[in-house]
Amino acid sequence: MGGVTRIHHLNCASFTPNLGLGLGLPRRLVSHCLVVERDDGLTLVDSGFGTADTHGRIGRRYAWALGARLDPAEPAAIQLEARGFDPRDVRDIVLTHLDLDHAGGISDFPAARIHVSASEHAAGMTPRRRRERFGYVTSQWAHGPNWTMHEPHGDRWLDFDAVQAVGDDVLLIPLEGHTRGHCGVAVRRPGGGWFLHAGDAYFAAGEKLPAGRAPIGLRAFQSAIQVDGPARRRNQERLRSLHAGLAGTSGGPAPVTIFCAHDVSEFEALADQTE
Repeated sequence: MGGVTRIHHLNCASFTPNLGLGLGLPRRLVSHCLVVERDDGLTLVDSGFGTADTHGRIGRRYAWALGARLDPAEPAAIQLEARGFDPRDVRDIVLTHLDLDHAGGISDFPAARIHVSASEHAAGMTPRRRRERFGYVTSQWAHGPNWTMHEPHGDRWLDFDAVQAVGDDVLLIPLEGHTRGHCGVAVRRPGGGWFLHAGDAYFAAGEKLPAGRAPIGLRAFQSAIQVDGPARRRNQERLRSLHAGLAGTSGGPAPVTIFCAHDVSEFEALADQTE
């Protein structure tokens, strides 16, 4: 199986949730996705909204709750074509979780293998809690995706559990709490080091810093939609420890660059880079 040759950063959804309990939110959140070029095809990390979502599939309730812009130019399939790629070359999609702003794009790639943690797949197929019933839009996978479910088997990536999703250079990293089976995705960079897409383990770049906190509206939003608050906070602390350790590195690029799904500043810092 071929290794990573290039990585592109896409924003596949823009929104400002109306669930900040009136406490203020950033003016814009994004859905930070990766296009990973491999010798044997393309891999996506998360998929944002799909083309059907921008044409009404998610419904008015979800569109209002997320404050979704539903820009028809933002789905990954549209952006891939604009960059000269054939969407049919997407062989694998690795999802941090199945929330509607992460999994919507999978229906635009019906032949792709959809990689997700086994516990997250179970949550999406048989939601047990009100939060799960709200967060998942089952019509996004009504086309019958080619699911590949993963469970940890004792592998490690740095100080984290890991499981290979696509070869040994695209890994699922369990970071539960936001959802039942939420994961980060570690991608080996062709020039050395790794990206860690932390999904919704945190929402604001400042949360990576020691004693870091999100703006009050984002904290309220995260708490309102979490499945397991203590687990989410523990995993945030683990990410802070990882980031703090990386801050002490010198001589060349940091071995790991951490970013979340929705922070605009993190996305813009990487969006113009292709490696």
